[in-house]
Amino acid sequence: MAFDAGMLRCVVRECGERLIGGKVDKIYQPGKEEIVLVIRCAGEEHRLLLSAGAAGPRMHLTRHKVENPAVPPMFCMMLRKHFTGARVSTIEQLGFERAARITFDTHDELGFPTKKHIIAEIMGKFSNIIITDVNDKIIGVLKSIDFTTSEKRQVLSGMLYEMPPAQDKTDPLTIDERTFNRMAADEDPDRPAEKFIMSHFLGIAPVVAREMAYRASGKTTGTMAECAFGLWNAFALVVCHILGKTEPTLVRSETGVPVEYGFLPLTQYTPPMTLVPMASFGELIDAYFEERSREERLHKRASDVFHLLSNAETRITKKMALQREELADCAEGEKYKLWGDLITANIYRMKRGMESVRLPNYWSEDCAEVEIPLDKRLSPAQNAQFYYKKYNKSKAARVHLTEQLALAEKELNYIYTVLDALSRADTEREMMEIRDELYHSGYASKMKNYTERKNKAPLVTKYVTSEGYTVWCGRNNVANDYLTTKLADRNDWWFHVKNQPGSHVVLQCKDGEDEPTETAFTEAAMIAAYNSKASDGVMVPVDYLKVRQVKKPAGAKPGFVVYYTNWTAYVTPDRDKVRAMERKNG
Repeated sequence: MAFDAGMLRCVVRECGERLIGGKVDKIYQPGKEEIVLVIRCAGEEHRLLLSAGAAGPRMHLTRHKVENPAVPPMFCMMLRKHFTGARVSTIEQLGFERAARITFDTHDELGFPTKKHIIAEIMGKFSNIIITDVNDKIIGVLKSIDFTTSEKRQVLSGMLYEMPPAQDKTDPLTIDERTFNRMAADEDPDRPAEKFIMSHFLGIAPVVAREMAYRASGKTTGTMAECAFGLWNAFALVVCHILGKTEPTLVRSETGVPVEYGFLPLTQYTPPMTLVPMASFGELIDAYFEERSREERLHKRASDVFHLLSNAETRITKKMALQREELADCAEGEKYKLWGDLITANIYRMKRGMESVRLPNYWSEDCAEVEIPLDKRLSPAQNAQFYYKKYNKSKAARVHLTEQLALAEKELNYIYTVLDALSRADTEREMMEIRDELYHSGYASKMKNYTERKNKAPLVTKYVTSEGYTVWCGRNNVANDYLTTKLADRNDWWFHVKNQPGSHVVLQCKDGEDEPTETAFTEAAMIAAYNSKASDGVMVPVDYLKVRQVKKPAGAKPGFVVYYTNWTAYVTPDRDKVRAMERKNG
């Protein structure tokens, strides 16, 4: 869903309830187009996120803490200069546009009380964050807009702030039933109701327009004729939610992935989709954007590692294909041995100068004759020796190729484990650990500008089950090794998704206890399944056994272990339940 004006109105109201009178404590810029204001109000700390990124522009309260760059960008430094210690005076939406203004009580350069503003424009690829003074003069701007970018509107330091050009549409919050019905009656009866709503009214996202059509006609593609008797009621219900009767709702797919969100239940999504009520708009938007934002940040930070691993995967796959072809050719070796044996057994029937010979195959049931090519320059004994040499050569090649294929398979599986760890990496520290691992695994020459870090204990994640059991989870292969071979007690329980890349997970026994409860086993298995390539699966098999039964072969790649005696649990990862058990960097 686009972050439309209706959603912004709901978010502004929620922010106003929690932030008015609060003091700006800290300001961060975790991404190029993201700002986080840490505001203390009534003894509580709130984090206000302003994002002007084209992929997900938004404004909302967030609980997520994103790693910040070591050196703050210039825009962040400017925000700190003007707003650190300032108090939130008002938060308002500018008309029914996708723009909000936050007013702060602060001081000017001479120490006199004044007001300054942060304006968040949530307008797709044109989104922006702008700082203005009490007279609406622009002090700073995240993304400068000059004449080369836009002839209609410029946004530059020193200029007076002006709203973007208004659209020739009606404010949905001001229209009455009679006017609405008159506008609807003038429309083509065959026109989709969604297009009517979006062409005539400000700030309504397509998914909300489709929801109106669905509530009016039972289908999202309903025409004006089909929606005639219910469209106003659906429209009025949406307006009612915008003005205060909010029901923040998340739409999840069958596998639990967020696919949509809204300020009212989006009933157009039916099973297997699930509508999940959320406690606040901050939690709603966090839940929707978390995965997208994480992946976006990850790809930006780890593009070089992804490229390295992708190239390695392609190289190994091609090499294995060639080796399998060569191995198939080696199957001819048994034929050469047979020919040598038949020539030796019938050597008395042969003489030099023969180009071929037909001999009975004594090892077949019917003794069928076999035609054997000969080198007329060689004696029968020399022809037999020639085929024995070809047989021995193919046998040696088969042994060598089998060994090489096994090594390549191990290398490819290792690449998959690193890719899996990379897909779940959240922080720069995790990225550095993965780079360290690749460096020590022989990929140093392929990583540009790599600097080896000093020895640090690998990062593992702590979980606490519903019954108070501690569960540890490795974040990458090096952390998996550390967890299994050093951190875990030999009597703890070890978990790993079956036959797929994933984290090592260790369930700690309580003092004096040899075996945790069944619930603890189930939740630990769920954590292992969630932290694996099978995180979106259903009834995922997870192996578990005592830590003392897990062995790491000498010289094996990081994260590689072997075990032979185990039990297997089948669980379906519950994203919300697993995350509720997580303790950050425990």
